[in-house]
Amino acid sequence: MKTPALNEMYWLVKREFWEHRGGFLWTPVIVGGVFLLLNLMGIIAGEVLGGHFNGHANFIGNNMHLFDRALTGADANKIGAGLDIMMFSTSALVSIVLGFVVFFYFLGALYDDRRDRSLLFWKSLPLSDSATVLSKVVAGTILAPVIAVICGVLTGIGMLLLFAVTLSFHGIGVWQLLTYAHPFRVTANLIGAIPLYTLWALPATGWLLLCSAWARSKPFLWAVALPVAVGLVLWWFNLLGGRIMGGNWYWHDVCGRILLSVFPGGWIGPQHYADLGGTVDHTMDFLSLANAYSVMGTPSFWIGAVAGLALLAGAIWLRRWRDDN
Repeated sequence: MKTPALNEMYWLVKREFWEHRGGFLWTPVIVGGVFLLLNLMGIIAGEVLGGHFNGHANFIGNNMHLFDRALTGADANKIGAGLDIMMFSTSALVSIVLGFVVFFYFLGALYDDRRDRSLLFWKSLPLSDSATVLSKVVAGTILAPVIAVICGVLTGIGMLLLFAVTLSFHGIGVWQLLTYAHPFRVTANLIGAIPLYTLWALPATGWLLLCSAWARSKPFLWAVALPVAVGLVLWWFNLLGGRIMGGNWYWHDVCGRILLSVFPGGWIGPQHYADLGGTVDHTMDFLSLANAYSVMGTPSFWIGAVAGLALLAGAIWLRRWRDDN
């Protein structure tokens, strides 16, 4: 049975979904559908051009029979891992779109309420400012990623089916090959990374909501121009030999975190790529949850999380007292 607080949060998050269904739901659905359509058009074009120029033997026969040979040996698992990577790739495309959706959602979440005066209506209800702001955090960093993962996985499965049907037209049995894929493991890895994404995105979440609650107009300019301007000033001082602080540190750990951490996968830094080998097996290890969550062992991760919580507290305070009248 839901407690009053959980029930209140449930309806607040549901309200956010109703008001932003286009961004949370239909945007990843449309992106996935367009991606599948473009791939289908590419397959059809390849088949037609292959028929005109007798390219089937070279493109399908010589190359795709490599899968058959691999399946007879010890490398069958590598083929399945390659199919898993295909699913990860389609999910990565949807994740990039998710980053833009969440960025602009947070940027307008509190500003739009003041601009259209709906803030007066919501303040007349027995809803706390903390619950309202936190519901937007939950909608942007949990609900939206869950929908994006579902759309990304379904798009990846659609790609695998297109792949299988295309090869079956040329006498290559790939249905058994597809059994080596691990869609459930891919889905579990993507869903398991959502809590990490929620914590990683806290600096950007707090900063964007703070700007949304504070700016009287054009919150985008304040959110982007201010940290970039500070970075340029630091770069100028360093150029003159001032050496106030490392410029790379500011751009990566400050400006990058408060602007770009809403994009999933940003926690994969150069130190993680050092572990990435050239084989498919190493790539799957690289994409594993264990490798992703290793970033939680770094001080910068938790410093960013604490800073994000402080920015969220500032956004809650501003929503309580900000009055554009």
